Amino acid sequence: MLFLLIVAGAAATLVATPDQADDSIARFLAHATRQADYRGTRRLEAENGSRSGWLDVTTEYAPPTGFRYQITAEGGSDYIRNKVLKAVLDGERAVVAAGEDTRSALARINYNFQPNGVDDDGLAQVLLSPRRKERALVSGMMFLRPAEGELVRVEGRLAKNPSFWVRNVDIVRKYQRIAGVVVPVAMTSKAHIRFLGAATFHMTYRYSAINGQSVE
Repeated sequence: MLFLLIVAGAAATLVATPDQADDSIARFLAHATRQADYRGTRRLEAENGSRSGWLDVTTEYAPPTGFRYQITAEGGSDYIRNKVLKAVLDGERAVVAAGEDTRSALARINYNFQPNGVDDDGLAQVLLSPRRKERALVSGMMFLRPAEGELVRVEGRLAKNPSFWVRNVDIVRKYQRIAGVVVPVAMTSKAHIRFLGAATFHMTYRYSAINGQSVE
């Protein structure tokens, strides 16, 4: 790994060179673990033209029961709530129940990883190339904290359109370390719905417990 040493007066600073992106991939893959058990809440919102809707839900994931959710409040368009927002949650539940969640994991079995230097925020950029054309995979970029190989963000387009009706789905997923575990905290997507035009989707996560540990 290469570093550039900059000395200014009595201060010395280590600045990472692009080689650090390569090292961060190895760190990221070495620390990849199974999905954490959790309890929490989510806010889901979507908009398509003049229609918009939202859901507040409680969520829980733990083997062997899998992923469960309960709607606590909702509003807006019936179409958006039933055809978009609830469909997202039902889809996640079905994937987990079928044991297919590993097919979307950021792992070598699903992706080729290529270092792409370090961005202006000091994050290692890694190109993601899906090994298969599946709607659960993303063609784009992930951003890591170089020293730890810790995931911060994933950006890109789904490798396959989810359906005949929905295409060109661009997503941004954000992650944070909470209770010692890196977990998703937000997801935003934009897509084109055939005959209906552009649509946007946003989901935020809050956690009350992760791996049995309470989260304040």
